[in-house]
Amino acid sequence: MDTLHGMRVFVQVVERGSFTAAAQALDLSTAQVSRLIADLEQHLQARLLQRTTRRLALTETGERYLERCRQILEQVDEADAEARGAHQTPSGRLRVHTMTGLGLQHVTPLIARYAEHHPQVVVELTLAQRTPDLLEDGHDVTIAFARDLPDSQLVAQHLGAIHSVICAAPSYLAQYGIPEQPQDLQRHRHLRLTDPLYRGQWDFGDEQLEALPSECFQVNVAEALVKAAQAGMGFCLLPSFVASQPLREGRLLRILPQHRLRALNIYAIYPSRRFLDAKTRTWVEFLKAELPPLLQGDEAILDDPQHWATAEKLLRKG
Repeated sequence: MDTLHGMRVFVQVVERGSFTAAAQALDLSTAQVSRLIADLEQHLQARLLQRTTRRLALTETGERYLERCRQILEQVDEADAEARGAHQTPSGRLRVHTMTGLGLQHVTPLIARYAEHHPQVVVELTLAQRTPDLLEDGHDVTIAFARDLPDSQLVAQHLGAIHSVICAAPSYLAQYGIPEQPQDLQRHRHLRLTDPLYRGQWDFGDEQLEALPSECFQVNVAEALVKAAQAGMGFCLLPSFVASQPLREGRLLRILPQHRLRALNIYAIYPSRRFLDAKTRTWVEFLKAELPPLLQGDEAILDDPQHWATAEKLLRKG
């Protein structure tokens, strides 16, 4: 039997003083209420009510059971209300994952702004270079990079696209010269980002660099790669959201500006549209509104000739 339903009927019978009154309140027939109470007593192997033609009376067992039923039903009602409220008011813990560079540059500041609007949400941000198993790792939303997404039961919202550009420090370029075409890179030192997204040949669109220059440094975090490049160790390939700040500040210069590499789409990925809780829904909506302009701002810096390497610029810095 449905014990919880039986508890509700039992409480209504006691509080309203009769089977008939309880039946009216619950939109049941008197016979149905009587059968439910009988089934509940059979399930418990205990008598809860003493019945006469004129009145009902609780047994000693019934009095104890009534108190426990009220406590249990109150907790169930509170749990139901809390679950329903999760779809209406953003609250609770929101677990977000993204790549380290994007997380440091854009996602963390966006979380701070999101929290101003939704103070009841506690955001737990994980920064990692690997793309997680969303369900297994327990993340609510992951902000992922991909050329194309594989078929899955997950929901993906497109947030924009990024490109990667080749950069080097002014000091390095002043010493070793500025490459004018992709093949010129062969005579330069290469700082490599060891990331699953940056494998294989370098695709320049109209041509590929079949043999990459020799490596003199490799690291798995783009921010560390920036530090190595700034120190004059060589040139590196950086995603737009990482390259924009050191280019704007003049710490790095863009080389081969006529080429963009590694076009990747950015997606917000989450498990399901159905019964989506308010914290996940509002976070994804916030990302869709706020992240694309930031990515476009990065692209504008990359495409600004004042951040490109030229002989005149190196002479001035010298």
